[in-house]
Amino acid sequence: MKLNYYPETDSLYIDLSEKTSVESREISEGVVLDYDEAGNLVGIDIDNASKKVQLKELILSRLPSDVHTIAA
Repeated sequence: MKLNYYPETDSLYIDLSEKTSVESREISEGVVLDYDEAGNLVGIDIDNASKKVQLKELILSRLPSDVHTIAA
């Protein structure tokens, strides 16, 4: 899973899978869910993210994987 924030557009993309999105559905204003060809959720796009989610802090708890940080 990857979290990508784009400050120039104030959008956050949560990439849940390496699979390609073939369908998108807006579930509320500025929140779009992306699905692969099998109908599985592969990504979440949030416009005006700074107004909708807490971007200042990210807490990871008991994830069974390595965490990598890439500074902007």
